[in-house]
Amino acid sequence: MTQQDRTGDTGDTGDTADTVDTGRTVDWDALRGLATDAMAHAYAPYSKFPVGAAALVDDGRVVTGCNVENASYGLGLCAECGLVSALHASGGGRLVAFTCVDGHGELLMPCGRCRQLLFEHGGPELWVETPDGPARMADLLPFAFGPDDLSRGA
Repeated sequence: MTQQDRTGDTGDTGDTADTVDTGRTVDWDALRGLATDAMAHAYAPYSKFPVGAAALVDDGRVVTGCNVENASYGLGLCAECGLVSALHASGGGRLVAFTCVDGHGELLMPCGRCRQLLFEHGGPELWVETPDGPARMADLLPFAFGPDDLSRGA
């Protein structure tokens, strides 16, 4: 759950960088490296499955998180939860690019619950690193339920 003082690289970054719809260049290798660093701090004594996550924020900050398990298994926190907590603890903002890794530093897709959490803090335009390349959250969580839907039931 650390906050990094780094921005998306706007220089020539080679094949690992993409310019997302916001016009910001994302160095996915660097972002994945920060997720791997966060994963090293995971607390996963029960599953033995450490996870790290990193995301670029709309103001250029990078926030990270790792999973934290609990002996009461259902109370464990995913890396994405730590990341969103770090986002708000460091000033808030909107997530614009996200990646997640397993204990070997390999790309890992967020579960459905975490996709919903990320949607809340990045919206449908959030870019998520996938095995097929960056994809918008709108494509990974179509027809998502969000804050605007709450007023419909009132």
